[in-house]
Amino acid sequence: MGPGCTWLWGEGPQSRCASAMLLAPFLVAVATAFSGACASCPVLCICRSQVVDCSGQRLFSVPPDLPLDTRNLSLAHNRIATIPPGYLTCYAELRVLDLRNNSLVELPAGLFLTAKRLVHLDLSYNNFSHVAANMFQEAHGLARIDLSHNPWLRKVHPQAFRGLAQLRDLDLSYGGLSFLSLEALEGLPGLVTLQIGGNPWVCGCTMEPLLKWLRNRIQHCSSDSQLAECRAPPEVEGAPLFSLTEESFKACHLTLTLDDYLFIAFVGFVVSIASVATNFLLGITANCCHRWSKASEDEEI
Repeated sequence: MGPGCTWLWGEGPQSRCASAMLLAPFLVAVATAFSGACASCPVLCICRSQVVDCSGQRLFSVPPDLPLDTRNLSLAHNRIATIPPGYLTCYAELRVLDLRNNSLVELPAGLFLTAKRLVHLDLSYNNFSHVAANMFQEAHGLARIDLSHNPWLRKVHPQAFRGLAQLRDLDLSYGGLSFLSLEALEGLPGLVTLQIGGNPWVCGCTMEPLLKWLRNRIQHCSSDSQLAECRAPPEVEGAPLFSLTEESFKACHLTLTLDDYLFIAFVGFVVSIASVATNFLLGITANCCHRWSKASEDEEI
């Protein structure tokens, strides 16, 4: 090997410095990546290929630091009761968020402001009592929301799903819903599957618009259609929700004819006359009794 090679690979101080200079950037990059990966994976979690799995660890709070490139985050089967505002701010790559089987009662406002790529959100088996307006604000890419098995869920705000044009699957089954506003669903043009079985539906007149929309708008009303039953009123208790027809709501569309109004007016007139006559007779009777009583007292004197 010629002298020119000795400067680069030889044993002298210059060659060692040159080798170190060449290797330094590579070693720094590897060390930084390694240390960053280790530091950003929370304790009790498993991090692999942009998937962070913290499920089943009896966590009472969300882990504070996650890898910035996290795409799939599972916090399922824990005891998490609250999520800090802005928790997802740094995780713009997040696609799947699994929060099932926790103790959540609400989500902080603006949680999804930067989670624009979120596609799947699982909130099942929690303690939500209502779905607030704009609860999913800015999460425009959501394709599936699972809110099933929230037994205290009583109300869904008409604006709860506003802006979720990509939503295809919505699961509201096995909650405490007795009514669902049609306005909450009308803004979901991509909705394909709606799970609503296992709720105590009140199948009164207010249910008719929703049923009409479901039959005309949804392509598949899910496989749980037979599980959706009426809890009230008594005459339809236990009946499958989708077995109700237009005939079932006939009483909601009763209209009065001219004859009906005349009959009601006549009955009202008769009742008024009868009331006046009754009061008149009672007055005469009272007056007679008073005179008779007074006459009896005079005779005794």
